[in-house]
Parts: sequence; C-alpha cells; structure tokens
Amino acid sequence: MSGARLSTLALSDFRSHARARLELGRGTVAIWGANGAGKTNLLEAVSFLSPGRGLRGATAAEVARRGGSGGWRIAALFQTPEAVREVETGALPGEPRSVRLDGKAAIQTDLAHLVPVLWVVPAMDRLWTEGAEGRRRFLDRAAMSLIPDHAEAALAYDKALRERNRLLREGARDPHWYAALEARMASAGARLAENRATTLTALAAAQDRAETGFPAADLAIVYPEGAAPDTEAALAAALEGGRRADMAAGRTLTGPHRADLEAVWAAKGVPARDCSTGEQKALLLSLVLANARALAARGRPPLLLLDEVAAHLDAHRRAALYAELDALGLQAFLTGTEPGLFAGLGASVQCWEATEAGGVTTLAETAAP
Repeated sequence: MSGARLSTLALSDFRSHARARLELGRGTVAIWGANGAGKTNLLEAVSFLSPGRGLRGATAAEVARRGGSGGWRIAALFQTPEAVREVETGALPGEPRSVRLDGKAAIQTDLAHLVPVLWVVPAMDRLWTEGAEGRRRFLDRAAMSLIPDHAEAALAYDKALRERNRLLREGARDPHWYAALEARMASAGARLAENRATTLTALAAAQDRAETGFPAADLAIVYPEGAAPDTEAALAAALEGGRRADMAAGRTLTGPHRADLEAVWAAKGVPARDCSTGEQKALLLSLVLANARALAARGRPPLLLLDEVAAHLDAHRRAALYAELDALGLQAFLTGTEPGLFAGLGASVQCWEATEAGGVTTLAETAAP
C-alpha cells in the first residue's frame, strides 16, 4: 500500500479513554465490545487527525474525559514512503485545539495534506433525508480529501460569510465594507464551486470503473434558487446585486453555502431520499468507497472509519465490503458488538476488545475471529 499508514495511536483523557496506546499493522483494525464501551470514541480520536471537529462535530471541550483534567491529547505516528511523520493534537483545559506536526506548531488545515480520513457513522444514515447542510458537509469532506487546499478555501469563505451576515443583521450600509468582504467571498467561493465539481467528476469515474456489490449513484450539485453563479466575477456581481434582499433577510441568500448534493440510484432512477433505509445506507457506502477508490488511484489511500457498519449489512453486502477493503489495500477501522462480524476479513485483521468500567474504556488486543 502506498501513501501514509497509521502505525501508533496514543490517547490521553479523550472521551472515555484515560490512557490508550495501539500499535497497528497494515491490515484492517476491528474494535468490538458492548454498546457504550468506547469503540466510537476511538474512531473519533482517529478522525481528529484530520481538519475539523471529527466525526461527531465536537468542540475541543466536549471531547475531554469526564473526571479528567479538562484537557486531552492524541499522538500518532504515520509511516509514509518518505519518512515517519509525527502528529499531536489536543487542548489544555479551557483552551482551543492545537496541532503539532513533527514537533512544530501547525494549523488544522495542514493535516489535510498528510493523509485523508473518511468515515461512515450511524448518524449519517439520515444523510439523504436531513437538511442540505449535512450533505454539503459530506461533499466538502470528500472534496478536501481529494483537494487538500479545499479546507483553506472553505475556511476563508465561511469567515467572510459570517462577517457579511453580521453587517446585514446590523443594517450596515457602507458599500466599501461589503465590497471588501464580497471580493473575499467571490475568490474563495469560486474555488469551492470548482473543487466540488471536480470532486463529483472524480466520484463518478471511481464508480464507473469499479466492480462492486454496491449501487452507483448519479450525482449533481443543486441550489434552491436554481442555477447559481460559480465564477469569481459572477459571484461578486450576484453578492453586490443582492445586498438589499440579503439585508431584508438578515443573511446572504446567494453563494456556495446554499449548495446541496443530489443523488439518484442510477440503476433504478430513484432519488436517494425516496429509497428505503437499507438502500440509502448502500448508496452512502458506495460513495464513500468511490471516494476511497479515487484517492487510492492517486496514491493517497485514506484511513477509512466504519462505525457499526457490518451489523447493518446483509451477508452479501458485508462480503462485498470486505472484498473492496482488501482490493483497495487501505487501512480501515471497523467497530461492532461481537467479533464474529469480522470473520470475513481474514487472518490479517487486527482485533481489539473494548470494555468499560466506571466510565473508563480499556482496550485489549485479541485473536482474529
């Protein structure tokens, strides 16, 4: 497997983990145990090795262990083709999250250039039926994995958007203030739109060339107002022309922050929102696997975090999933309530049992099922 591989993970006071250290091999990692044992907390820690708030969208204060110091720390070693890379992230009590790469202070967006991290968690089962914000986040995480600079564009756009919305709510009318913010929004927004379009093209290609047991989806980016400006000049003009309506609404009504991801089960011609719960899950997994496939083809296989996925797949789809993980050769982390769920992964799977007592998780390596 080319790309980066997580070889060591150490946690301190993260969620239910007072102390934990895992030495990891090249294959799939399976964590099993009872509900509430802290399995998802471990996956969440791995997700914090990428920019953002992790797979639960949590703040730095929310992931600190109850009864702990109020701070937390995650330390990891990545084996890359060039060198061993050291990552450390955490927060002191009451402080924001910090990041260090190879012993030097860094920012979160730097993590996007190290290794992509993708995940599927039970909360995402509502992806196709919830509001557009969740699908937009899903699309942007896919874009960030394929185009690491997407994270910087998203941060720049969101910051300018928040400032413009504040001016709108306050009733400010100075055109120079608006013009300066709109120029920043137009520049970053055009990059967002281009990156999202590139991502959809990459996902479509990854689906088309795959032999998979999961359904393909036709994807499109849509806006509530119909066609949206997607070039820098067009977006700047739309923002300037929309100031009066935006002031009346108290928020910005035009731009990439209004985008939505639309998916249709290709073989059936059925929108994802109208599919059954099982079909929606299959479409979600199909897109995440396509994302992983596109990254692997570029020599950047991701870390793939699959929380309680195996238990919700029938035997055919579970075998198809394990076959794809083996074919992609990426490093995957799976959770489940009992080890038998991972029997199809073969002898190379590395298993850990999670147990909980008094709100603290203990991990013990076990034999493969």
